[in-house]
Amino acid sequence: MNIIVCIKQVPNTTDVRIDPVTNTLIRDGVESVINPFDAYAIEEAVRLKERCGGKVTAVTMGPPQAETALKEAIGLGCDEAVLVSDRKFAGSDTWATSYTLACAIEKLEAYDVIICGKQASDGDTAQVGPGISTHLDIPQVTYVKKIVEINDKSARVERMTEEGYDVVEVPLPCLFTVVKEINTPRMPSLKGMMRAKSAKIAKWTAADLDADPAALGLDGSPTRVVKIFTPEARKGGEMISGSTDEVAKELVELLKGEVV
Repeated sequence: MNIIVCIKQVPNTTDVRIDPVTNTLIRDGVESVINPFDAYAIEEAVRLKERCGGKVTAVTMGPPQAETALKEAIGLGCDEAVLVSDRKFAGSDTWATSYTLACAIEKLEAYDVIICGKQASDGDTAQVGPGISTHLDIPQVTYVKKIVEINDKSARVERMTEEGYDVVEVPLPCLFTVVKEINTPRMPSLKGMMRAKSAKIAKWTAADLDADPAALGLDGSPTRVVKIFTPEARKGGEMISGSTDEVAKELVELLKGEVV
């Protein structure tokens, strides 16, 4: 079984800073790590390989330093890795990003399953995984919490919902986005770290992809970031004390004043 796992390198901080001129993340001086949700995708891809046999290929689109994330993925059990990197990809929104990744995946040998984390911590859109499946014209299941059964033709999975979960059967090839409830990511083994250290990462530019140049980067992005700002801090709330009836009465009066 050929499994592809898509990952992203993101800033390792909750203190995200935005360049007011370019409206992009300031990454200088900030440590980068594998997107936390993608760690669950890597683990599930490796478990699937251990369960069914085959190969896991990690793919990412990003700057040259994203190679470190791919080497980490190899240390965690992936067999091969591809870095898709080119200045022509700069400014890509989720649509252009998913298109670029789909072109890279098509360049790889035939695949059975693509696994992505449900969303990236720096964007939180949860759009790239579904976008890849759209460009590849394959079925997708999002928020997967368990792969129940899988063979060379189909898979049966549990998809998390607010009320519980759905059981979904889907034909292969397909794409899954996974949630953290699906597994517990392993730590890299010594053997894995040694293999990662000497691993050769394939590097593809825009010229290596059979892609429409007009669909890449900023030109291929139908959305634009017009403005980013930090909301003003909220003032402290007002505490209401007393009996239940007294609190309810006072709250009603306060709400009346806001409505009027």
